[in-house]
Amino acid sequence: MIKAVVFDIGGVLVNLDLDGCIQAFRENLGFERITELLDPYHQKGVYGDMEAGLVSADAFRTEVLRGSRPGSRPEDVDRSMYALLAGMEADTVETVKELAGRYPLYLLSNNNPISMRHILRMFRDYGINPETTFREQFISCEMKLLKPSAHIYEEAVARIGLPAGEILFIDDNDTNVQAARKVGLQARVYVPGTRLSALLSDL
Repeated sequence: MIKAVVFDIGGVLVNLDLDGCIQAFRENLGFERITELLDPYHQKGVYGDMEAGLVSADAFRTEVLRGSRPGSRPEDVDRSMYALLAGMEADTVETVKELAGRYPLYLLSNNNPISMRHILRMFRDYGINPETTFREQFISCEMKLLKPSAHIYEEAVARIGLPAGEILFIDDNDTNVQAARKVGLQARVYVPGTRLSALLSDL
């Protein structure tokens, strides 16, 4: 029996626009190396280091500005990062609200401080209060652990305080789903562009 639900963020709750993000980095900053760093599932280079908690948001901004056109500002870096986050589907919003009345909900995401600030604002804009909707947020940069490492799932299970088999994890990356299953979690792959309510209709 499922007693808690854990959601990935990007590609599940929040739509991603990789092409829009690449365009934003090029137009706002003249930063062409973004294609070397950006990935739908696992960021690379200094971007990946920030999501792993190895470098700070300020260090990331400094590195990007070093490769950007003169006059570029830290806020231009943030604005370009936000272009990756392309809003939420109405079905997703309603599904999360409905489930929050019946299950403890959690977030588990490979993510970074810059994007998380915008994501939390986005949740509020869509009528989801992150503080009351989600019991806890397991964010890679804070935990210094990345999916698909078993350790991030094990730590989440320990902090949730339920047997792994009573926790359902939703991710858009099959590699992450398979890793969660190896730890004992129930896990399902969400296909971006489909209805989240359909994936969870049996709950």
